[in-house]
Amino acid sequence: MKPIDEVANMVGLENIIPFGLRKAKIPLEEIWKKPRQGKLVLVTAINPTPFGEGKTTNAIGLSQALWRIGKKSIVTLREPSLGPLFGVKGGGTGGGKSKVEPSDEVNMHFTGDFHAIQTAHNLLSSMLNNIIYHGNKVHIDRKKILWGRVLDINDRSLRNVVVGLGENSGALVEDFFEITAASEITAIMALAKNYADMKERLAKILVAFIKDGTPFFAKDVKAHGAMAALLRDALMPNLVQTTEGTPAIVHIGPFANIAHGHNSILADEIGLRYSDVLVTEAGFGADLGAEKFVNIVAREGNFELSSALIVVTSKALKYQGGVKKKHVTEKNMEALEKGSANLLRHIDIVKKLGFEPIIAVNKFPEDDEAELNRIVDIVEDYGAHAYFSEVYAKGGEGGIEIAKEIAKNGSREPRFTYRRDEGVKEKIERIADEIYGASGVDYDARAKKDLKLIDQLGFDDFLVCMAKTQYSLTDNPRKKGSPENFVITVRNLKISSGAGFVVPILGDISTMPGLPSVPAAESVDLLDDGTIVGLR
Repeated sequence: MKPIDEVANMVGLENIIPFGLRKAKIPLEEIWKKPRQGKLVLVTAINPTPFGEGKTTNAIGLSQALWRIGKKSIVTLREPSLGPLFGVKGGGTGGGKSKVEPSDEVNMHFTGDFHAIQTAHNLLSSMLNNIIYHGNKVHIDRKKILWGRVLDINDRSLRNVVVGLGENSGALVEDFFEITAASEITAIMALAKNYADMKERLAKILVAFIKDGTPFFAKDVKAHGAMAALLRDALMPNLVQTTEGTPAIVHIGPFANIAHGHNSILADEIGLRYSDVLVTEAGFGADLGAEKFVNIVAREGNFELSSALIVVTSKALKYQGGVKKKHVTEKNMEALEKGSANLLRHIDIVKKLGFEPIIAVNKFPEDDEAELNRIVDIVEDYGAHAYFSEVYAKGGEGGIEIAKEIAKNGSREPRFTYRRDEGVKEKIERIADEIYGASGVDYDARAKKDLKLIDQLGFDDFLVCMAKTQYSLTDNPRKKGSPENFVITVRNLKISSGAGFVVPILGDISTMPGLPSVPAAESVDLLDDGTIVGLR
């Protein structure tokens, strides 16, 4: 690996704050020294499968490939959460010859950003509980406390808890834990443009209601100043490098199925100002990550769009076509063609959002050549371009064709799915119709009450951040492929007033995941020489 100052010099970043030899923080004032000069490429995928489509690997590999054809590029990625690292998904640093380094440090603790977010979140929880404990003079309604606690580990036993049991143990209230990546503070950090913006957003966090129905915010707790102080360094983006020594910025990490699934506006600003092509990644499929990137991130950041790279594998398409997990390595052209309907829907989605779609067919040695060629034919017949990607095995060299195609495309205005001045209900239904292809939306009784409350609070102009399963275009993870004539159900809506959006909860989605029967943590170990092994 190169010294981190050499990586910074490649794109003209002059003032960095070294975080050891291989990582650095980028001061906020450094970001605005240059005007925007680059174009934005978003890496997305079809609905994810148990095998992984290689989205992060392709984002890193594409950025490396762009350098090989003479284009300065910065790749921006989300910070990995310890929850999926030790749970099912594994790490988030790519793989093979297309990784960000030092991958073990990025995956575990990194520069402490998640720790800062977790601490700031729980400080607000503690100070809110402290008001109740010391006489509750403002008459907070204990049954209407909206702000729980967070932990960056999957632990389903903490989804619903009671705190304050025992003598001198604080106020007795029902409480709950979410994973840190689902914290509203994570979303705020990803959207904030400077310290003042961050602090203003923190102050607006809705934490509870007073008994007369008046909303109670973080500014009323008088916690936002201390929270901002805790988060000062975390707001600065983190500079690392790819396997080939090119610049990568890894910053903030909101989940894409329960938050908006993108790194940070500040990281993207660096990519647009210090490189020719910013390659950035959105979480999960285009129905979640790309939709939220356009309707939330691009709107808030005032970004123009260029290409969207949709990553797909032959195994994933056969799985979407109904093949069971244990049989996806077997040749099955019929299932592949059936599952390709899912890919075509995602092509439609990125077109509707304003991107020029390019398909990266992730190629592996065990793949059947006829199946791979059939994917290309299906895509080309649909009017899009498809290329084989071998960035896992070959690094940047394996993505040169894609890089050349992307270099041709210019920038354009995004196509928002809804207007900001539409009501929250209308925004939900536009996303359900235009992005998911749903025939309707049902609202549970709790959701109807939440919609009325949002209107009463004057939050109807908020953006919408759907919380939905990543495994299907519907709210049912078992419905694969390209479902039709389905209705989605909104169970309730969470208000994220600091982030400026509401979160409709669709189907059986949880903001505190659990561990599988065999957690990935079982394979992680530390050798006697200090080497960490077993990270996926």
